[in-house]
Amino acid sequence: MVSENCLCELGRLRVDKIVFINSLPILQHELTLTEEIRKVLLFEENFPQENFIDATVGLNKIKVIGTYPEISDLNDLRLSLETIRTITRFFSNETYKEKYPAICSEAAQVKLFPLVLGHIEQILNKHGQVKDNASPELKDIRDLIKQKQVSVNRKLISILKSAQQDGISDADAEITIRNGRPVIPVTTAYKRKLGGLVHDESATGKTVYIEPVAIVELNNEIRELEYAERREIINILVLFADTIRPYIPELIEAYNFLGKIDFLRAKAKFALRINGILPIVHEEMRMEWRRAIHPLLYLTHKAEKKEVVPLDIALDVQNRILLISGPNAGGKSVCLKTTGLLQYMLQCGLLIPMGENSEVCLFDHIFIDIGDEQSLENDLSTYSSHLLNMKYFVKHANKKTIVLIDEFGTGTEPALGGAIAEAILEELNNLGSFGVITTHYSNLKHVAAETPGIINGAMLFDTQKIQPLFQLAIGRPGSSFAIDIARKIGLPEDIVKSASAKVGEDYMNFEKHLREIIRDKKYWEEKRGKIRKVEKTLDDLYANYSGELEEIQNERKKIISQAKAEAQNLLKEANKKIEGTIREIKEQNADKEKTRQLREEFEKYKTELSNSDLKPDEYERKKSELQKAGKRLVENSPEIKEAKVSKKKQQETENNDFEPGNYVRMKGLDTIGEILDVNEKSIMVAFGGMITTVERHKLEHVSSGQKRQAEKRGATIIQNLSERKLNFKSDIDVRGKRGDEAIELVSTLIEDAVLVSVKHLRILHGKGNGILRQLIRDYIKTVNVVKSVRDEHADRGGAGITLIELDL
Repeated sequence: MVSENCLCELGRLRVDKIVFINSLPILQHELTLTEEIRKVLLFEENFPQENFIDATVGLNKIKVIGTYPEISDLNDLRLSLETIRTITRFFSNETYKEKYPAICSEAAQVKLFPLVLGHIEQILNKHGQVKDNASPELKDIRDLIKQKQVSVNRKLISILKSAQQDGISDADAEITIRNGRPVIPVTTAYKRKLGGLVHDESATGKTVYIEPVAIVELNNEIRELEYAERREIINILVLFADTIRPYIPELIEAYNFLGKIDFLRAKAKFALRINGILPIVHEEMRMEWRRAIHPLLYLTHKAEKKEVVPLDIALDVQNRILLISGPNAGGKSVCLKTTGLLQYMLQCGLLIPMGENSEVCLFDHIFIDIGDEQSLENDLSTYSSHLLNMKYFVKHANKKTIVLIDEFGTGTEPALGGAIAEAILEELNNLGSFGVITTHYSNLKHVAAETPGIINGAMLFDTQKIQPLFQLAIGRPGSSFAIDIARKIGLPEDIVKSASAKVGEDYMNFEKHLREIIRDKKYWEEKRGKIRKVEKTLDDLYANYSGELEEIQNERKKIISQAKAEAQNLLKEANKKIEGTIREIKEQNADKEKTRQLREEFEKYKTELSNSDLKPDEYERKKSELQKAGKRLVENSPEIKEAKVSKKKQQETENNDFEPGNYVRMKGLDTIGEILDVNEKSIMVAFGGMITTVERHKLEHVSSGQKRQAEKRGATIIQNLSERKLNFKSDIDVRGKRGDEAIELVSTLIEDAVLVSVKHLRILHGKGNGILRQLIRDYIKTVNVVKSVRDEHADRGGAGITLIELDL
């Protein structure tokens, strides 16, 4: 399958020479090269994939002095050298050097041969034919040939017309070619009237094709010139061969690179076909495969539109040998073969189909005992062939060996077969070998449960539907479910009961308890999974609520602090007003006792407000009472009333002026801000945590009552902000949306992000024709708060995803 993807023989030869690699540096380099080419095929559109031609045969042929290449070989050499040059230039791109360092390093070592290409360009035209001016001699020869051919054509036309007038040739006869010579068709009866050489006759014999005597000599001269042309072309090719002969070894090295690229490309194409990836390869003797899939099973099921159940398997120095048991046709052998095939593919430099975060290690040996290897020639039974394999395994296995055995212990009497299998299993464990072994023997399951280094595994089975699930569960033995399967397929019930009785109550109870354990474990695993999800949700909620609570408390402290500051300012202002009022009352000889009572009442409220820790709404109440107390001091004073009327008129006059510290809002909006600075045309205003510059005509003053109402809405705003933070997601998917719908979603996302102070946003719009992407980009450019816009990394979606950074 890999070889089918090769473009030339150079790549196919490398596929045929694939070998098992147990050197970690060599294998990692080979896998890295393949992975980089896989990414090139996925993400780079201009990677050259044409004219992969093996020109080494022609180069090897001209190593001998005096030999020369054929014109077709010369054209193949030119096309393939241009391909090598294009590939090396492709990988010389600075961007690609960062993305594909291994293959770029390989390409940088390839030598190019511009002189060779230039020499070929002097000889051949773009159609692969020798140019007229390849040499002066060749040009002279071809010019003579053209002149002679013109003379021949003129004479032939003249002779043909005369023959038609004399009735020797038909009126519609035309000059034709026979045996490479121009001839005239003549009626057979008149062939003697036209002197010349007969080259052919028609199928009916009514027409003969004659080369007139008058042009025979001219044609002979043309033929001699054609021979001279061929000799000159050979001279040109010999000269070319002599010129490039010293460079042939280096040229062949360049073709080795071309073959390697073809080979890597073929492996990468196959990896894309089977969803192969580069797992984590390390020196530790530990393997943890996640979602591994048998590639041939995947391709077969894909053609039938069926899903493959992936394999999860983990082995390490503590649990090296996995003993898989379970029902027939439950997937034990598939697990075994998947393990062996993927490990072998990996150590042959191929990418393998499994999860991205899977971990693999290397083995020096893979020992396999699968199937029936009985032999009539060698007088071997099925069991004898298995024993011969076991003999080899225990003799040569070591700590860097993985042993794969299917149906361990079968082929002979069960008790003896199980005992021998048990002894072999213990010996393999003592040798420190890794292994995946399938069996139905209960004694082996007990050994695995009690022996360090060996672990049980079970193929799961749906006891309700009586069908396998093809899922491997490590850590417990499996049941064969033979009685249940026999009952399901319709075996007579009396036979099933008889079999149950013969096997014994103890064994049946063992199988029953084993099934119950499996069922209960599955239940509690599902329960544990749900509990973990709930705990994670609770942890997330706790973290979110803790953050929100802290933020709300900080906001509360801030509001209380502001309220206290405002109250203090109010006290100072009220104190000044009251002192002035009392002074005026004294000057006018007012009632001293009444004045004293009002003063004491005001001081009482002032003391309560200064020393209390009140909530914002209580501050508002105290402020109101304080204001009432101040009013009562001056309500009977005509002078103060007159001053208040005068001040009200003055405030109305000054209402059009703005000063720092005043509160304003934008016309048509509810948000209240504080003036920080005033210019001639614009005013700097702080709206919450955002400072902005606004033109004067867009602002209006805010009264104290309006400001108090806004403060009362603070708690509601904080609550809405908290809800937005809890529900906010920094990425959206607008694929399939209309342009206006997508723009509205993006606008809402940016507004919410500003409110919850999230800087980085992610928009999934897909690639397609790029129309939706362009609409979104054009809109984003109009948003002032956007700091930068870029594509996602190529490995995570590239131009199909837009990343936004906000200037917050």
